[in-house]
Amino acid sequence: MTETETEFESETDRIRWSHMSLADLETFWNARIEPALRDAGHDLEDRPTYQDLLEVGYGGIQYTLREHHDLTLSAFCERVGYVDADDESGYRWGIDDEATLEELESYVDTLRRRRRELSDATVETRRSRLATYVRTYSRVHGDAALVDRADDPALHADEIRRALAVFDELDRDLESDESKLRYLESVDQFYRHRMRRKTAAYNPVESIDEEYGWQRKRRDNPPLSASDVRALNAAAGSLAERVMVLALCGWGLRRGEVARLAHGQLALEGDDPHIAFEDRKNVAVDDDQVTVPIIYGRETIADRVAQLGTREDGWNGYVFPSSRSATGHVTPKTIAARFERLAERADVTVRGETPTPQYGRRFWYTTYRTAIRELLENELQFIADEQGSSDPMVVFRNYFSEDERRRLARDVMRDRLADAFDE
Repeated sequence: MTETETEFESETDRIRWSHMSLADLETFWNARIEPALRDAGHDLEDRPTYQDLLEVGYGGIQYTLREHHDLTLSAFCERVGYVDADDESGYRWGIDDEATLEELESYVDTLRRRRRELSDATVETRRSRLATYVRTYSRVHGDAALVDRADDPALHADEIRRALAVFDELDRDLESDESKLRYLESVDQFYRHRMRRKTAAYNPVESIDEEYGWQRKRRDNPPLSASDVRALNAAAGSLAERVMVLALCGWGLRRGEVARLAHGQLALEGDDPHIAFEDRKNVAVDDDQVTVPIIYGRETIADRVAQLGTREDGWNGYVFPSSRSATGHVTPKTIAARFERLAERADVTVRGETPTPQYGRRFWYTTYRTAIRELLENELQFIADEQGSSDPMVVFRNYFSEDERRRLARDVMRDRLADAFDE
């Protein structure tokens, strides 16, 4: 057992589970357990199992829930926003409004068909949150005609008040702010879906978070540094490994998106190289595709495509193909394992631990924020001074078109990525 493992065990052994109230356990879940699960590569949209908790050192919560709070782990997970997959052939929403039922089923069907990166458990969790909302709506207001009401602009103000009444109930019923925000996000995504398809006149919950003091716990999750990325890129022993580092750290993709990346998604010609997704997790779009710009590394991914295209056994189009997988591509866990092995070879650690792919994604976001800040401070401050403004962001927003803002930000970001990849 390594020194790190010993320290990890002693830390989790010191947790005084039996002294925690149910509210304490929910707060602890959000502040400590979920970050540990995420850092271990677990998708937080999927309900964790007891084995998942054991692997991150928090299996003791199950005994405490059972012995001190008369709750199963599954029941507790539902309290904090998770749900088991429903095994019934027909889902019981618990309402009788036909228009609302039809829209709900259509939305869930879209999640299953179009958002291919969502697991079944994720879809079931979102459906369960929606069901809780519409059932509460029906109980509070006497019906579940929320779909018809959102079709009528004249009812906008009244429907906001109705939605607030529902979230007042959820605010009392749900223990943690994290849970409340997850429910709000699921309902908001449903209304955004309807508005994109022009089947709703407005979204009555779009600003509801401003009515409450709900806050997510701030998590101190450091990203990789530029020198870490440089070391990973230098240690990469193959073109495939270099593309993996590039996709995670240079494009900010999730490990599942990297695993499923296909040639057909890549637009490498022209002035706007990008990756196209039919739909992307946690991104609301107004059309059927969302794109991620390839700000840096077009030549590297082009080389990978050319390499795969010359395979004697043929190529199925995936950037990370697998002949052993029924999907034709590697799994997200394979990407995570490869990344962690590469980090070990490169001797890259974050706070003494081997980083996971999420650390690469955090590097991208941190670097992009830094690039924007540098742009404002170094490039636009003089214009703000000339205009008599103390805030260069005002200049950025008001004096440049969206295309110009995007180009300026990407130019700065490209320089930062080139430095990180040491080219």
